[in-house]
Amino acid sequence: MIAASTRSLAQGVPADALRIALDEAQQLPPGEALASLAGFDPATLAPPRRLDLVTARAGLAIDAQLATLPNTRGRSGGYRPIDPAARIAPGHYALLLRRPLGDVTPQAAQARLTRELARLHARAAQAFAAIGMTEGSIGERYTRLWRDERFLYPDADAAVADMAALLAAARSRVAATIGPVPGWCTNVTVRGLSPAELAAGRNGYRVVPTPTQRGGYIVDLRRLRDRPRWTMPSVVAHELLPGHMIQLGLEGIAAPHPLRIDYAASFVEGWGIYAETLAAADGAFADPHALLGHLHWLIFRVARALADLGMHRDGWSRDEARARLVAWQGEPAYFAPFDTEVTRIAQEPASRVGEAMAWLAIADAVGTRRGTKRIAVHQRLLAAGRMRSEAVGNIS
Repeated sequence: MIAASTRSLAQGVPADALRIALDEAQQLPPGEALASLAGFDPATLAPPRRLDLVTARAGLAIDAQLATLPNTRGRSGGYRPIDPAARIAPGHYALLLRRPLGDVTPQAAQARLTRELARLHARAAQAFAAIGMTEGSIGERYTRLWRDERFLYPDADAAVADMAALLAAARSRVAATIGPVPGWCTNVTVRGLSPAELAAGRNGYRVVPTPTQRGGYIVDLRRLRDRPRWTMPSVVAHELLPGHMIQLGLEGIAAPHPLRIDYAASFVEGWGIYAETLAAADGAFADPHALLGHLHWLIFRVARALADLGMHRDGWSRDEARARLVAWQGEPAYFAPFDTEVTRIAQEPASRVGEAMAWLAIADAVGTRRGTKRIAVHQRLLAAGRMRSEAVGNIS
């Protein structure tokens, strides 16, 4: 299904009246931009262009409200507060959450994420019990496991070889989980940062596949002892297959308008997180240590979202937020040391919540479907590019 639709899209979508109007809307104040799109009927548009229109309208309506608030960074700064140390007003925070995500309230997000953290900790406790680790909090047990020399790579080449094997296995599962996709979507590889990239201080990054370019994930392994072997299977699922390489690759062919890129931004990371859970559901983490790695990544996603809500909604100090992250996770994610993450959360209110809730919206849309029914939902989620949570909820 995706293979056929992307072939037709690849022939090129001509610059039509909607695209021109959306381009012009980008240059207008949000209220005027919204009014300028009133004459278009979504029902007459092909799915990618329909998503462009409804997403732009939703985002511009929110921006029209945000534009009335004082002391923000304006549209170019996502209407975040000028002073990240200042307490953000509840209404401002709620709009910042809705802007890249969809119609989700902070209250609903906090309740859902609190339940999710408890569920993940319970699953982690079971997995720890399976390997004989029953003492201490979940965070304390993760810290002990992190230090276990048996699971540390001897060198970067060993880590890359491990990830390459995991990628080959992930590639073999794509047809059964995602369904038909163009071959170039799975033409991806993994390698470490080159000596020149390391010398330049570059971090890990992605190269999204296209019909003419091989994709890949260039992984940062400079702090190799912070990347135990059991943390890597989820990285492959998230960054490579069935995660960002497929979603972003197909999105490139669908060519969403920049307004949709902005107003449905949470979907991208949401799909990456969902891809980890999809791999888990299909048996990729059968080893209990790999399962613990998978659960740690999910705990990290939920914990930082709850810290976001705690700091901006409940008035937590940075020290309190950091202490909660340590208690919940034990160890930080490789690219998000606790102090760094707390600073980012302070500067980017609602961003972490949006990513976690986008994942849960996708998971809810797929539900308990398996086999061809699950594939059909995945195809609809991916064919036209990113979408807001209300569109995700209507996909099935």
